[in-house]
Amino acid sequence: MAKYLSDIEIAQQTEISPITEVAAKAGIGEKYIEQYGKYKAKIDYSLLKDSARADGKLILVTAITPTPAGEGKTTTTIGLADGLKRIGKNVTVALREPSLGPVFGVKGGAAGGGYAQVVPMEDINLHFTGDFHAIGAANNLLAAMLDNHIYQGNALNIDPRRITWRRCVDMNDRQLRFVTDGLGGRVNGVPREDGYDITVASEIMAVFCLASDINDLKNRLSRIVVAYTYDDKPVTAGDLKAVGAMAALLKDALKPNLVQTLEGTPAFVHGGPFANIAHGCNSVIATRMALKLGDYTVTEAGFGADLGAEKFLDIKCRYAGLKPAAVVVVATVRALKMHGGMDKKELGSENLPALEKGIPNLLRHVHNIKDVYKLPCVVAVNRFPTDTDKEIELVIEKCRDLGVNVRLSTVWAEGGKGGVELAEEVVRLCEKDNDFTFSYELDCSIEEKIEAIARKIYGGNGVNITPVAKKEIDRLTALGFDKLPVCMAKTQYSFSDDMTKLGAPTGFTVTVRNVKVSAGAGFIVALTGDIMTMPGLPKVPAAEKIDVDSDGKISGLF
Repeated sequence: MAKYLSDIEIAQQTEISPITEVAAKAGIGEKYIEQYGKYKAKIDYSLLKDSARADGKLILVTAITPTPAGEGKTTTTIGLADGLKRIGKNVTVALREPSLGPVFGVKGGAAGGGYAQVVPMEDINLHFTGDFHAIGAANNLLAAMLDNHIYQGNALNIDPRRITWRRCVDMNDRQLRFVTDGLGGRVNGVPREDGYDITVASEIMAVFCLASDINDLKNRLSRIVVAYTYDDKPVTAGDLKAVGAMAALLKDALKPNLVQTLEGTPAFVHGGPFANIAHGCNSVIATRMALKLGDYTVTEAGFGADLGAEKFLDIKCRYAGLKPAAVVVVATVRALKMHGGMDKKELGSENLPALEKGIPNLLRHVHNIKDVYKLPCVVAVNRFPTDTDKEIELVIEKCRDLGVNVRLSTVWAEGGKGGVELAEEVVRLCEKDNDFTFSYELDCSIEEKIEAIARKIYGGNGVNITPVAKKEIDRLTALGFDKLPVCMAKTQYSFSDDMTKLGAPTGFTVTVRNVKVSAGAGFIVALTGDIMTMPGLPKVPAAEKIDVDSDGKISGLF
């Protein structure tokens, strides 16, 4: 069997350009560049105000329902951008930043793979430019000021049993999910139950990624609800006078990070909320900046199209006034075989019946993009070395039989060269007019929005709203939050709220066990199933394989 280089080996063997050269080719003036070493930089957000250039075309890359087999969504996003560059297009990429939790856990990073990566991949996957530290610091400053307010006399009449704000750390650490703090006597605070989320699950991350500028950031921070009073009134970060200091911590982090692909395409990597908890997209500012600099901008949304794409379209595009020109749905033979009931350990062997049984998952995602959101769409079959020709032919044949647009992508093995065919089709789609439509309107009730997503996007029979959730919906409606979009907190592994229902399940209802408001981000979170806001490490964490030698060279990072 052929020996393949690891992602980090490929990245370390590639000669990349100084970031000043990448910025110059992208048309970024020197006055906007703040270098972080030789190969990465922050770009001042004043570029957006100063540029009169028309926006380019926005291309969204999403995927089928994820499986442990992997889909290669980020890899396809990067490879497509490099493919567009190879056919002579002026292109930029806009991606999310990786969280340290998945990097040291099991999922891996978010810098692509094979010959379709953004670099320097070690920096991007580890500390990068310190954005996540700033977001965590702002989150924990607010937590400290909240508890200090109660300790110092509680002038706002906060009920300690109804504090909704949690501390955070950018690491998978199940030990911190539920803690009791403030112990050890009066001088050490007020004893109460508390807990930690992973940084990417913090509402600060969602606020950070949806803010259009520093003033909008401050307005959103001020609206964050952190607790309720004894007489049931919401308490905000603005009430605690925490906003100015939080914004000061986030001021530099808000500037998008510029890096490059292995083939020198400019890439903005900025922000990264989880898509099964929050909205799962990179920052609005980075996307807008990429659109100002490229005729085509390729971006991605987290997990499958039922989560990341739905939230990208219904939340991010709505708030930012964005209109995608085309959508790419990534699928792999391996993942489709798992949706057809095949065990992960057997995926290396050809199994056409399992593959055919899994294809309806792909078709439902395509239907949603084309028929619900009214957007031009192409399927990218991301080829793995173990895929057989017969398996590839079956997927392409089944898609074409049903009128589904499909192209083969070999970007993992060939970089931009393997994305040329896909790039040419995407350019063709971008020239078509589209009637982009949301899956629900904001003037619907909270229940109607949840119902619309469950029926139209998930393919379910409807929703079951528990009495606890109904009571909270009524309360949030009375407080005036009912006109916000809905952000579904749902398993990424199924269209339903049951992760064991693979493929394209039917006849199910989605149970909403509770709802909460993320007033700063500007959405209602509907909680289904058991979504963890603080993951744990697996039995053998990826961290065990990571090392650094005496020359400072990192190994084992994918």
